[in-house]
Amino acid sequence: MNRMCCSLIALAMAPAAALAQTTSAVEVPGRLLASNCFQCHGTNGSGGFERLAGMSSSEIIKEMQEMRRENPPEMMDVHARSYTDAQIKLIADYFAKLAR
Repeated sequence: MNRMCCSLIALAMAPAAALAQTTSAVEVPGRLLASNCFQCHGTNGSGGFERLAGMSSSEIIKEMQEMRRENPPEMMDVHARSYTDAQIKLIADYFAKLAR
């Protein structure tokens, strides 16, 4: 009886554990990629340069895509060119979730 009760509890909690892993699995790559931005933009996205925290994800993506097209490239342009579109989205989503 006790073994059955423990099994039912574990089974009932499995979806919650899977959801928690999914959430952290999505946030971790964005934060890791964004760590390259921390030196200038700060760990909270509001350092000495343009504030990124709280900007919309689409706004950050648009700016980084525009930077890729700059010629000749400047410092941020070089950074923007080193990321794939998927990586830029992860970075943008990370900073968009931070409070202003």
